[in-house]
Amino acid sequence: MAEGIRDKVAIIGMGCTRFGERWDARPEDLVTEAFEEAIADAGIEKDQIEAGWFGVFYDEQNVGKSAYPLSQYLRLPNIPVTRVENLCATGTEALRGATYAVAAGACDIALAMGCEKLKDTGFSGLPERTKGTFEDLYQPGFTPPGAFAQLGAAYAAKHRLNMDDLKRAMAHVSWKSHENGARNDKAHLRRKLTMEQILDAPMVAYPLGVFDCCGVSDGAACAIVARPEIARELVGDSFVTVKAMQLAPSNGVEMGHQSWDGAHTLTTRKAASRAYEEAGVSDPLADISVTEVHDCFSITELVLMEDLGLSQDGAAPSDILDGRYDADGAIPCQIDGGLKCFGHPIGASGLRMTYEIYLQLLGRAGERQLKSPNFGLAHNLGGIPNRNVAAVSIFGMSD
Repeated sequence: MAEGIRDKVAIIGMGCTRFGERWDARPEDLVTEAFEEAIADAGIEKDQIEAGWFGVFYDEQNVGKSAYPLSQYLRLPNIPVTRVENLCATGTEALRGATYAVAAGACDIALAMGCEKLKDTGFSGLPERTKGTFEDLYQPGFTPPGAFAQLGAAYAAKHRLNMDDLKRAMAHVSWKSHENGARNDKAHLRRKLTMEQILDAPMVAYPLGVFDCCGVSDGAACAIVARPEIARELVGDSFVTVKAMQLAPSNGVEMGHQSWDGAHTLTTRKAASRAYEEAGVSDPLADISVTEVHDCFSITELVLMEDLGLSQDGAAPSDILDGRYDADGAIPCQIDGGLKCFGHPIGASGLRMTYEIYLQLLGRAGERQLKSPNFGLAHNLGGIPNRNVAAVSIFGMSD
């Protein structure tokens, strides 16, 4: 029977660039910037790394289809490198590859890198991508704001919620993230907003206004993982370990069957359930201290609080307005500003989330540091509500 990966892998170093419109940097500059911070943090030499995973989504606009640029940019010592992609969970997929390799005993130390350089493409949002049969036949002409706006409409209908009340809870989600992002010098957007500014912003796809949508940016993030024995040699007995990593992709039920109500993300619920079991989390409300979730839109974060078991079904709007997920709330969410303030360079986002959890667990988050966090949870949702992949990762300190 499978044992899972709980406490079999330690994170010994992480790095993250400043996210933003990085006209000053090419992909290789971003990768190098994140790597230099991570390897200095780990306190190892480059030739101790035995394998690397490189998460990049928009290959044509970035580095090409292979992982070779990772080896070239960093002058890695001729070790195996693998490029991965899994929609918006691409950065987490890179970390999962490195983590599984160490957990399996295939190597002692491995590298996970995620990078995306999007602003140079000339697109105001995400670049267009060569479409295949699936998009042409099933989802012609769809837009992400339009798809997630439907999540909001379905949620309001299911829970008999007045749309103005839902919009106020959504606005609080964005307000909270901007309050947090203003304190983070690596965030793209560091301007605080008022609730009125958010509610009065131009509409993009009802009920999503401009400030309900995350932006696009450039960035990279990196993790170096190792066996716990190596971590003990480097830093002593106290270090961050991977408690769980679970992935759940859609299988088509949401698109083709009425069993899905359109008001939740089925994959997140499945991935979260598996991750809690793997990590030994019996009560998420008691055990999870900080979360980074996939807030591509404010409605997404709201719905995810229920999908992750942190709010009861139908209760997320009131929990949000009561401050449960604020910086001083019971379970702070997006304490670094989230996708809302960092933007979403797809290959980097999952690792950027992990970076914040890592800093919080080690007590190194500066003015946004939380008091004695226990477990931290990072979540990605790649795709749209009826066709996606969900990744849930849980991190904590060594036992």
